[in-house]
Amino acid sequence: MSETIKVDVWSDIACPWCFIGKRKFAEGVRRFTEGAGEGAPRVEVEYHSFELAPDTPVDFEGSEVDFLAEYKGMPEAQVHQMLDQVTQIAASVGLAYRFDKVRHTKTLKAHQLLHLAKARGLQLEMTERLFRAYFEEGRHVGHDTELADLAAEVGLDRDEVLAALAEERFAEDVAADIAQARAYGITGVPFYVLDGRYGVSGAQDPEVFANALRQVAADRAEVSA
Repeated sequence: MSETIKVDVWSDIACPWCFIGKRKFAEGVRRFTEGAGEGAPRVEVEYHSFELAPDTPVDFEGSEVDFLAEYKGMPEAQVHQMLDQVTQIAASVGLAYRFDKVRHTKTLKAHQLLHLAKARGLQLEMTERLFRAYFEEGRHVGHDTELADLAAEVGLDRDEVLAALAEERFAEDVAADIAQARAYGITGVPFYVLDGRYGVSGAQDPEVFANALRQVAADRAEVSA
């Protein structure tokens, strides 16, 4: 059996289910690892870019309710009900969503930052920081300076971040991720691709993720037997 199971995750910083899915997937990995015991394969996670609402302006002046009503055409009462439900689900996995503080913005620059963070070995830390900034702290993740401040908190060089974003150094990497998502037929996120073969869509129950990892491990064991 290979020592590592690679999991590729297509995600968007502005996707509430992606942050919830991150927590549920981590619990699934814990269950898988604990159940497999000594010698369990390591699970390696890599995040990939996906823009849920690429037409979002960098500076949207309005609330989450305004955004969903204006861009998605949802009735306000339905939006409030949906946000309350998502907030409760987020709380069940330890997240404190503040939709009243969310600053809607285009996430393209945030995705470019995540590619820089990957190149510096800090992608997972940067992903976590951006999710918290967006959903729990009301930070504006569409502005270069704000992104650079957040990046510095996880150990990236602030000046390098500003230069990379100004030059759009990782724009082609973001575009490649989005193209790969289309090739896979991914239309919504989060979407998990395990071992390059198995797909799991959505913020599933941790046991779904654990079972998918067990299946990958079992298939590998069968091949090597």
